[in-house]
Amino acid sequence: MLKVAVVRKRPEFTLEASFAAPTPGITAVFGRSGSGKTTLVNMISGLLAPDAGEVRLDDEVLTDSRAGIAVPAERRRIGYVFQDARLFPHLTVAGNLRYGEKRARAAPQVVGFDEVVSLLGLAQLLERRPRQLSGGERQRVSLGRALLSQPRLLLLDEPLASIDAARREEVLPYLEALRDRFAIPMVYVSHQFDEVLRLATHLVLLDGGRMLAEGPVSELSLRPELQSIVGPDLVGAVLEGVVTRVDPEHGSADLTVGRGTVQVSVRGAPVGSRVRLQILARDVILAAQPVQGLSVRNAIASTVTAISNDDYGQVLVRLDV
Repeated sequence: MLKVAVVRKRPEFTLEASFAAPTPGITAVFGRSGSGKTTLVNMISGLLAPDAGEVRLDDEVLTDSRAGIAVPAERRRIGYVFQDARLFPHLTVAGNLRYGEKRARAAPQVVGFDEVVSLLGLAQLLERRPRQLSGGERQRVSLGRALLSQPRLLLLDEPLASIDAARREEVLPYLEALRDRFAIPMVYVSHQFDEVLRLATHLVLLDGGRMLAEGPVSELSLRPELQSIVGPDLVGAVLEGVVTRVDPEHGSADLTVGRGTVQVSVRGAPVGSRVRLQILARDVILAAQPVQGLSVRNAIASTVTAISNDDYGQVLVRLDV
């Protein structure tokens, strides 16, 4: 488990965060620009020192301000994927990947060169230079180089922020494959909540240097702290369902969710696979009896468990499905 409790004070900004991230899995650090996300992961990596606090990874203390412990960044076995890839321009793709291997000569091998090349779809790119790559391809190479350093923990600081929407959709499946294939814990920084929903299992909410909340994504998706960041239009429930039928012609699938079945637009999910979906509160109609004569496609039997007012003049209704 990754345990973090740090404080870093500056005249214009104070960051204070304390959380425990389960390993393996992806913990997302989510918040608006300027909330302290990059500062936080830099303290985890050892690139920045906290004014007070500690960082522990499994049984090892990496930082402890009271005890005077500060393991250098290069000895922490933490991989780091930056927003701007930071590949060596004079090396080919293969050379950049091999550089990651050189850094890990004494480390136990978690993943091999051929496995990374296959997983990230890099076989056709190995002889190219970074300037010959698209933004999405550069990020895939950067991710591969970080993996080949045999990290105990992988930090990804908004790795998709500098590429366009099409390239972003190109890279996301590779991140999902990495999550599902290896047991390497990851901390994923983002200010795009759809990325968090798609990738993460655990969530840390930051705003203005303060940690608002932390916990499983499915729980925090309903919390008012999240609504204060994303606004009322993106608040909703995060559910997991099992694919029971696929209609490739129309790009849809039937999912078993709770006590009911829903039809959703999804591609590439075979029967039997688990799929995560977000149901936005604004898209839900409540009815005391079965609905007829409306264009509503899905209906799920639910039980009202709580009703509360929010800060936007609306009423939030919590349902158990």
